Amino acid sequence: MHVLILGAGFSGSAIAKAFLPLAQSVTGTTRSEDKLAGLRVLGIDALVYDGATISPELAEVMKRTTHLIQSIAPGRDGDPMMRPGTPSVAELMPNLQWAGYLSTVGVYGDHGGAWVTEDASLEPVSARSLERVAAEQAWLAFGQACNIPVAVLRLSGIYGPGRNAFCNLAAGTARRLIKPNQVFNRIRVEDIAGAALFLSGRAKGGIYNVTDNEPAPPQDIVAEAARLMGVAPPPEIPFETAELSPMARSFYGENKRVSNRRLRDLGFVFRFPDYRISLAELSSNGRWRG
Repeated sequence: MHVLILGAGFSGSAIAKAFLPLAQSVTGTTRSEDKLAGLRVLGIDALVYDGATISPELAEVMKRTTHLIQSIAPGRDGDPMMRPGTPSVAELMPNLQWAGYLSTVGVYGDHGGAWVTEDASLEPVSARSLERVAAEQAWLAFGQACNIPVAVLRLSGIYGPGRNAFCNLAAGTARRLIKPNQVFNRIRVEDIAGAALFLSGRAKGGIYNVTDNEPAPPQDIVAEAARLMGVAPPPEIPFETAELSPMARSFYGENKRVSNRRLRDLGFVFRFPDYRISLAELSSNGRWRG
């Protein structure tokens, strides 16, 4: 098995680490040469890819790739591997056996706090979510045309070691914004990696919500992290009066409870099924610092 991670950032690096014990090679790309050394320390073969120019070295890696994770966000001109004028994935990766595309639950848009499954209507609000819908469709169409299983992993709010409520509390940036009835799902980065490994090992294609079991108000996570740290939680701030960037405010415009039943019915077991279990683990071993 030769694995290629296009976009070995927070999630991509975790996925690469999960594949390392099983693969003959694991290569990850980054836009910045400054990040190459960090990836190589993890045991990942690292190359620069800006989402446009495929170097001869990357082209060679692509030729042998059997398992692909595409973690690079699309832009206005679409997914970097699906843009007009770009050689087809089938040409670039003639040995490809399975692909995973990392998307977002943002494609569902706002469902007024109702539960949504993979079959729910897509009502994306933001431009970035509209781009994700188009990228999902392109990857699924590629898989169908080439008879290659393509799994679309719709991810909820990603956190883990080095990126969590403890870090925000320690930095003094944590806030408890109160918007009545607002809930979000979350997902530990290790469970994203586990889901990718699980689906690839079973050659599963299709759409899967990769998210925890318990959608919850965002202020509850901050309060629980403060309790575990033994510090006072930050004061509650009404959402209406909070100073937020347009992007942060747009997140609060989408309210839904995302079901992970399809993935669990396949037999996948989440290591961190809810935020309480996850925060307790990060607190107990100090891994929250990263």
